[in-house]
Amino acid sequence: MSAATNQPNTTLYINNLNDKVNKEELRSQLHALFTTYGKIIDVVASKNQRMRGQAFLVFADLAGATTAMRALEGMVFYDKPLRIAYAKSKSYATSRKEDPSFVPPTSANASALIVQKGRADKKRRREEDAADGERKAKRDKGDDDDEEMEIDDDEENPQNANTSGEVPVAGPTARLLCTNLPQEVSDGVLSVLFQQYHGFKKANVTPTDVAGVKKAQVLFDSPQLASAAKEGLHGFTLKKDWIMSVQYI
Repeated sequence: MSAATNQPNTTLYINNLNDKVNKEELRSQLHALFTTYGKIIDVVASKNQRMRGQAFLVFADLAGATTAMRALEGMVFYDKPLRIAYAKSKSYATSRKEDPSFVPPTSANASALIVQKGRADKKRRREEDAADGERKAKRDKGDDDDEEMEIDDDEENPQNANTSGEVPVAGPTARLLCTNLPQEVSDGVLSVLFQQYHGFKKANVTPTDVAGVKKAQVLFDSPQLASAAKEGLHGFTLKKDWIMSVQYI
């Protein structure tokens, strides 16, 4: 997958864990085992089916993470040898440590925000319909000059598209477009979120556009692998009042 890399990181990616062990017990025992080598600020072990047998362990510094990885690689833990590598990106805990205002993705308040998301979607659809109606009216009037100018403007600053001019398609494709992102979301935040899915390659958050919209592109090895991530994370609550939309591009 890849949640692992050879680039040094304060976060370790651990797999080949015994998935029969209770989540809380697993976190507790991993903390007890690894804390010998340095201060640990977070242990992440998810109940998600795709994350079974895997965990992320966050050290306060790189020295502790490196020492632990070298010392414990291959050690038998709950009847299975540990497989340890540096994680591909910073953890939420590390991001919070570096930026106290950082707010990580969470699905805890997703149900309470369904209504807000629906209203936002309806508003966007109304705006799109109004823009389409205006373009159609100009075409019906035969206003070729205005229409040509409008097409040029759309190409330079398209709505509902990413900064490369690509618009959502029915898909599936290997590239995803993420919208409705809060301002504090970075490449690292989305990388940690998407790297739990096989075939993840990179995430690229684009600067906020003139309409105040922040978007991102996420690339996978294949359309099939991207499809699994889209199904899992479309509608994911990044923070209060921000529910992410994920589409193919």
